[in-house]
Amino acid sequence: MPTTEQAAQRRLLTESTRYNTGRCLVLCLLSLAGTGAGLLLPLAIGRALDAVLAGNDATGWVLWCAALVGLMAALDAGEEVLSATTAARTTLWLRGRLVRHVLAVGPRATARFPAGDLVARLVGNAAQAGTAPAVLAGLFAAVAAPVGAVVALGLIDFWLAAVFLGGAPVLVLLLRAFTRASSDCVAQYQTIQGDIAGRLTEAIGGARTIAAAHTERKEAARVLAPLPELARQGVRMWHVQARSQAQAVALAPLLQIGVVAMACYLILQHRLSVGELLAAIRYAALATGVGVLVGQLGGLVRAKASAGRLAEVQEIPATRHGDARLPAGKGALELRGVTARRGGRTVLDGVDLTVPGGRTVAVVGRSGAGKSLLAALAGRLADPDQGTVLLDGVPLGNLTRAELRRHIGYAFERPALLGATIEDTIGFGEPRPTRDSVRRAADAACADGFVRSLPEGYATTCTAAPLSGGEAQRLGLARAFARGGRLMILDDALSSLDTVTEHRVAEALLRTGPSRTRLIVAHRAATAARADAVAWLEGGRIRAFDAHERLWQLPDYRGAFEQQEDGDGDGAEEGEGGE
Repeated sequence: MPTTEQAAQRRLLTESTRYNTGRCLVLCLLSLAGTGAGLLLPLAIGRALDAVLAGNDATGWVLWCAALVGLMAALDAGEEVLSATTAARTTLWLRGRLVRHVLAVGPRATARFPAGDLVARLVGNAAQAGTAPAVLAGLFAAVAAPVGAVVALGLIDFWLAAVFLGGAPVLVLLLRAFTRASSDCVAQYQTIQGDIAGRLTEAIGGARTIAAAHTERKEAARVLAPLPELARQGVRMWHVQARSQAQAVALAPLLQIGVVAMACYLILQHRLSVGELLAAIRYAALATGVGVLVGQLGGLVRAKASAGRLAEVQEIPATRHGDARLPAGKGALELRGVTARRGGRTVLDGVDLTVPGGRTVAVVGRSGAGKSLLAALAGRLADPDQGTVLLDGVPLGNLTRAELRRHIGYAFERPALLGATIEDTIGFGEPRPTRDSVRRAADAACADGFVRSLPEGYATTCTAAPLSGGEAQRLGLARAFARGGRLMILDDALSSLDTVTEHRVAEALLRTGPSRTRLIVAHRAATAARADAVAWLEGGRIRAFDAHERLWQLPDYRGAFEQQEDGDGDGAEEGEGGE
């Protein structure tokens, strides 16, 4: 009974083959035609030899031999070109499909797989899995060659085929053992590759921290720690293939000798000609030529293992959206009994929170309290394990994707500057805001001044704009301002701003009017003080919901800000702090 992972793997391989149905059929025809020509060649050579020995004209048979050799060369060239283009086409299709799925899944994809491992799957494993349709077509022809050779032996004389078939089961067992052993070591090899890629991506992302801490050697050792096991699995793969080849090579001559001995006996009985003896020897070699089969099976094993790693990503369910639209309202946000777990730990436990429409609420708490996770749930960048999140009385899961994103804007601590130019990155999203809206949003986020000072202003490419952390944050804030909507969520999006700029941005945020609700993850007391109310998270629950001035009288509340000022926030712990 196949497991869920195996079923997903087979489904992906089947779909990729169906995507290339026409090409696979042509590949099979080319392979079979080449195999057929290869099977006819020994017969033509044998007939030519018989004609020469009998003193007859062998020109016709020689021409047939030449034609078959030329046909085999042409078919082999066509097969090589079509196999390569089919693999490239399938790889493109797999990568496009997986990239779309990963983006549809959203942050949950990187929560399950490290970013480097995901890249390894979408690049290396997709390329390997993309060879599956061509390998399957080649495997079909590789099986047809020995089967056809056995049939040809039977047509020459039944006993020739019988001798060969007596040892054929041993060959089948050898190939089966090779496939099983290869599957295990190939899967482990690819898993270790993904692990190394994930560690390397983490190290590159933390390059400044590593340099500042002078831990380059230690980090290099951590990244490369799985390398010995990778080498061991790689050597094991070669050993498996070499052992299978050696076993097949040891058995093949015995079968060939058996067939030749029987052919010699039949010649003595005047049941075979010399030409048929030559053909029988060649057919015996074709029938025992398992080297091609081992190569094709090895390619199929690698493709299947890669498809399995892609299927693991594909099996993460994409976010489902409903067909509801929001009624008239001011963006009232409500969390009812929301529980969310991360890594087996309950981060939020039965949280109830109501944010009236048009109000500003700051979410504060110690590092790891779940602030960023609550912000992600409020805008449906994540779904709760239990409970419901509503916007103006409508569960977020019931809204269409367009309705959800049109009415909820986000700003992050470390915004991704997506888009070709600065104007593109501020206007990033659908529907795209107008140019005037982009300029007004940049002004509200205190970004207009430094953007205009860039070499080409708003047309400056993001790669050509050396931005500080605060400037990047202001562009992220401008993007949120430009989106409009009923709910704006700021996930520690003011942390890199200086005090004056933060004050100006906060004033602009509060001026957005009573038709927009603002939820701000705050690490600074000054930010919380500007909010209408504060939701104080502690132990996975809302400990208090009150004005900052009243909460400030509590030592534990003040202690939460002291910890945040000494630390780096809770984004890294919760996995939701950046974008």
